[in-house]
Amino acid sequence: MQIIRMLRHVAVARGAVQASSCWMSVLPVRCLGNSSSQIPENASFHSAASSEADPPRILITGGLGQLGVGLANLLRKQFGEENVILSDIKKPPNYVLHRGPFIYADVLDYKRLREIVVNHRITWLFHYSALLSAAGEANVPLARAVNITGLHHVLDIATEYHLRLFVPSTIAVFGPTSPRNPAPDLCTQRPRTIYGVSKVHMELMGEYYYYRYGLDFRCLRYPGIISADSEPGGGTTDYAVHIFHEATRRGKFECNLKANTRLPMMYISDCLRATLEVMNAPAESLSLRTYNISAMSFTPGELAQEVRRHLPEFQITYQVDPMRQAIADSWPMNLDDSNARKDWGWRHDIDLPELVTKMLNFHGSDTRVAQTN
Repeated sequence: MQIIRMLRHVAVARGAVQASSCWMSVLPVRCLGNSSSQIPENASFHSAASSEADPPRILITGGLGQLGVGLANLLRKQFGEENVILSDIKKPPNYVLHRGPFIYADVLDYKRLREIVVNHRITWLFHYSALLSAAGEANVPLARAVNITGLHHVLDIATEYHLRLFVPSTIAVFGPTSPRNPAPDLCTQRPRTIYGVSKVHMELMGEYYYYRYGLDFRCLRYPGIISADSEPGGGTTDYAVHIFHEATRRGKFECNLKANTRLPMMYISDCLRATLEVMNAPAESLSLRTYNISAMSFTPGELAQEVRRHLPEFQITYQVDPMRQAIADSWPMNLDDSNARKDWGWRHDIDLPELVTKMLNFHGSDTRVAQTN
């Protein structure tokens, strides 16, 4: 009997150890038990460490890409310089360091990312770390690691610490069997790139964490984003940025897509404003976790024609890249963003003529543009 009692004590002790060790798992909230398929009644969409009156403490991962620096500037104007931390694995230029806090953060280093969230009392997280379409096809293992494993780390940490999480999506989530003109928010998605596959995975995982754990996950499907102060970064729509660099430097441009390839596009100021608007939107106004947003849609030929209105001598030729063309042909020509316009009042400001004027002015053709106008 003494032996039996000793075994019982051991069993109880082991059970206690297992129960306590559950809180050391990657996602501690999983120890809270099963939840219904709907949002838990006590789900919190704000960090427990801050009040509604406090400005959010914001971390941007992958912040040295096309959108991160501009987003940080916009957020700092609203919430204060010290409340917005830019991060990346690359060395920042001096002007980035002078504008506000910057730290090294690798989304594949789960422990370090968790420490950053805790030590800096982060309440909002913008997750921009990703390999884009063409770059991802050139290095699938790295794209899989950054775009999927990195996402899992961010989802688990955001859930554990009750963060409001934004992750951008893309027109790359659509595929050859998706509606193309226009593509609605909800439809068949069978992308043909690792970038698109990883972004579909992200949309579904974010929605799952929303329903399963109450994570305040928000996502926008960006069209091709055109910005004046960044170099092309490996995306299929990058021709629409590269054309302005070449038009002002050389007066000609060789396009890697066919002249009639129509894709949805947006100027960066509209994109950043949409991102901030959806993050500021009341939770009860959002009927979806992932929204399309749209502004304009054009072909390389139409863009070149608009450039010639300002630079009459500009010439465009076409040397089609089969891989990029196949990717573009699988994407929608237009996006239906009616739900974003209805739910949280999305409106774009910049159309094609304004876009071309802004881009050419930035790249040093101010005099020629003024003379033409």
